[in-house]
Amino acid sequence: MRGKGLQRNMAPAVQHLALRIRSPHSSHLTPHCLTPHASRLTAVAMALFVFATATACVRWSRSQPAWVDGTSQDYSSQHYLLGLGQADAQPAAAERAYAAVAKVFKAQVNVQSRDWESFLLLENRGKPSTERRLTLDQVTRVSTDKVLENVRILDTWYNRRTGIHYALAGMNRAQAEAAMLERIGELDAMIETEIQEARRTTDKLARVKNLRRAIKNLVLREAYNTDLRIIRTSGKGVEAAYRVAELTAELEQFLASNLVTGVEVTGEQAEPIRRAVIEGLIREGLPVTARKLGDAGASSGQDAAKSPELLARGTVRLWEADVPDRQFRYVRWCSDFVIVEVATQRVVGAVARSGKEGHLTVDEAMAKAVRVMQQELTSDLARTVAGYVYGETEPAVNVPAAACPRAEAPRPQSWLNPLLWGEGRGEGRMS
Repeated sequence: MRGKGLQRNMAPAVQHLALRIRSPHSSHLTPHCLTPHASRLTAVAMALFVFATATACVRWSRSQPAWVDGTSQDYSSQHYLLGLGQADAQPAAAERAYAAVAKVFKAQVNVQSRDWESFLLLENRGKPSTERRLTLDQVTRVSTDKVLENVRILDTWYNRRTGIHYALAGMNRAQAEAAMLERIGELDAMIETEIQEARRTTDKLARVKNLRRAIKNLVLREAYNTDLRIIRTSGKGVEAAYRVAELTAELEQFLASNLVTGVEVTGEQAEPIRRAVIEGLIREGLPVTARKLGDAGASSGQDAAKSPELLARGTVRLWEADVPDRQFRYVRWCSDFVIVEVATQRVVGAVARSGKEGHLTVDEAMAKAVRVMQQELTSDLARTVAGYVYGETEPAVNVPAAACPRAEAPRPQSWLNPLLWGEGRGEGRMS
């Protein structure tokens, strides 16, 4: 403060002396004929100028602020949630400061995720742990992005001696708490409406759709509530009226009792494709009956009492392709499926796929074509059925063009190999 006052007081004198020195009307002050008195004035003026400049430089490169060492009276932990970043460049330091704040929230959300494990397992049944991790990361990202809307860069500092830039990111706890409470209140209202609609309706699909939406919103609500616990110095959140595990169990029980899906496949290699489709539907969390329509004696026990409400029905074909290639032989494949409501026979979805695979022999090309068809067809078909059941896609209005040609394609002689394909027209076995 003393340096600033001195600088302000001396500035007019310095300017006045500098003007006199540069003035063309002051001949006795020209460089050719300076008097001793003028020389002294010049020396004083230059000294004052150097002092003022040095004072300004000191002000520009201020000393290290307290927050660099983790303590600050200006930004107390009682009122701010802070993150410190440092780097060789200012933008990178600011980015790392933001990341330091986000890391606190993400770590805590991961700890709380065990409460949502039942829903994550339902969403990713049969999928590897990396995909379950992806679903959790999506939830974490949504909630963390909302929190980071309240984070600002509070201060920066540059250490001229080391060349390191520092940045302090902070969140005002009171403002962030108000934003979180508002968002949690909105989600609570949505969840309550969806649960009441699910339990009141007689439409099976509407019930599934509303229950699933309520569970998703509850998972997101719990992520926000975890953030609220971090923002509040007390560490307390707002208790939810429902639990994720309980609603997930309710949804699974209703699906198993009321929305079973059947699978019917005809054509070459029908049975391996049928098994693959069933596995794909199960991975989407959908109950599937292994019983074929019209086959009353095919199953027994609990599954025998379940008649499918939805039917995935289709045909598959494979045939040798006439491709001029001296090294490889090729096989084409195609599949056409529709998803039908059994009671009304209404088509609610359709999948048509085709492809071509090559290998050294026809038998190897056939086996490769079957594997590829299983992967592509089952993935698309399972997503289509799940999208309809969970209300994520609208029922199909137009059925896509058929992928399989109408004319009967000739079968290669290798198709008759019983060791590779088994006996019978459409019930082959892959070894």
